[in-house]
Amino acid sequence: MQKWHNLRGMPETPLSALDMRRTLGRMAHQVLENNRGSGALVVVGIMKHGLPFARRLAFAMTQIEGTTIPCGGLDIRRFRDDIESQEQVPDESEVPFGITGKTVVLADEVIHTGRTIRAAMDALVKHGRPASIQLAVLIDRGGRELPIQPNYIGMKMEVGDDERVIVKFSEVDGEDSVFVVKGTVPCG
Repeated sequence: MQKWHNLRGMPETPLSALDMRRTLGRMAHQVLENNRGSGALVVVGIMKHGLPFARRLAFAMTQIEGTTIPCGGLDIRRFRDDIESQEQVPDESEVPFGITGKTVVLADEVIHTGRTIRAAMDALVKHGRPASIQLAVLIDRGGRELPIQPNYIGMKMEVGDDERVIVKFSEVDGEDSVFVVKGTVPCG
């Protein structure tokens, strides 16, 4: 298991901003190669941090193909299994295009248990019936509780149960970085 902390216990950065750009470029090429181009592709990011990842992935594919890859954001809060009164939660999804018959690349910054992705698939079908759903994640930290595996992985990391992966995007956080810190994060 790789440890991502220095001797003082401060988090190390396993992916720098440059590493993130390179990883996104590689992933964009993989998606396009596996789908033989961009014909019926759309990208949908899981809100909050999956959305900037999705936008960057769609932009990278757009640059490669020379044709715009539609991108939207999916609010999964109403479909989570850890929220009691889901009816009260408004849907803030931003999917301004049809997904029926399309190949949807569902994007999130980190996959862990698979429960977020399960909720996302439930939320996604409320917007239409895709021909297929593919999963792209920047970081796969392992620890699955559900039989869900990504099609495209930026980086695999072995992270302890007492650690969490933090992904920052300049659009949201003012910087691009990935690091691991001690402690758990509440679901949300």
